[in-house]
Amino acid sequence: AGPGSYTVGTMSERFDCHYCRDPLQGKKYVQKEGRHCCVKCFDKFCANTCIECKKPIGADSKELHFKNRYWHDSCFRCFKCYTSLVNEPFMLRENNKVWCSNCTATEDAPRCKGCFKPIIAGDQNVEYKKMVWHKDCFTCSQCKQVIGSGSFFPKGDDFYCVSCHEHKFAKTCAKCKNPITSGGLTYQEQPWHSECFICSNCKKQLGGKRFTAVEDQFYCVECYKECVAKKCAGCKNPITAGFGRGTSVVNYEDESWHDYCFKCTKCARGLANKRFVCHNGKIYCAECPKRL
Repeated sequence: AGPGSYTVGTMSERFDCHYCRDPLQGKKYVQKEGRHCCVKCFDKFCANTCIECKKPIGADSKELHFKNRYWHDSCFRCFKCYTSLVNEPFMLRENNKVWCSNCTATEDAPRCKGCFKPIIAGDQNVEYKKMVWHKDCFTCSQCKQVIGSGSFFPKGDDFYCVSCHEHKFAKTCAKCKNPITSGGLTYQEQPWHSECFICSNCKKQLGGKRFTAVEDQFYCVECYKECVAKKCAGCKNPITAGFGRGTSVVNYEDESWHDYCFKCTKCARGLANKRFVCHNGKIYCAECPKRL
């Protein structure tokens, strides 16, 4: 803003006021646009109107102007904080109001989603999906602790720290009952940590491997054969139903056989699902006992 475009002085020569024709010699006068006038006539006919207070800017007042707008120097102050803007940087905003650079920056700054105050240059902040928070205002919806620049999980309009998200939303392991934060597996519609879904005997993880369940216990193939499976009365090897050959089992009294091992002691005919005879602890087809 610059000073007004007129001069004020005391007339030493013979001149009359341009408006009232009173002599100006020895009197205070104002010269504007080549015309000389007394102070009274200047205030009445020539003075600019202050855009802030709406009053004339008299000859005895200091005037500032910017883009055909005029202010008393005492009226040229920030609309927001009332700081004088004489010789200071300013911005002319809506409704012809002048703002200091600090208030302009604050007014134009994005608003914190948490406290709704402006986030100005230099403030640490967090941005997410076109929303912004002061770093200390970005808190967990559950525990209210500051998340800041840490990891978080969005849920609708809420945000959760890792710990609260685990306890509130994560699946719970069927064995240890702790949250499953990553990975894991599902067996019979129940979630498990990979490190919890293990063989009951050798403790090796069973994820992605063949296993069998016996009375809520899980066994890998090797441990099932060694520790759990019944031994065939014929070949003496484990009967591992579901693990390759020998998926059918023949049970008689307190003994079990692979279906392919259950055969006549004399003629070796397979007897699974057929009539047989037990004689002296041995199995025979229906015909062979007659030949004994």
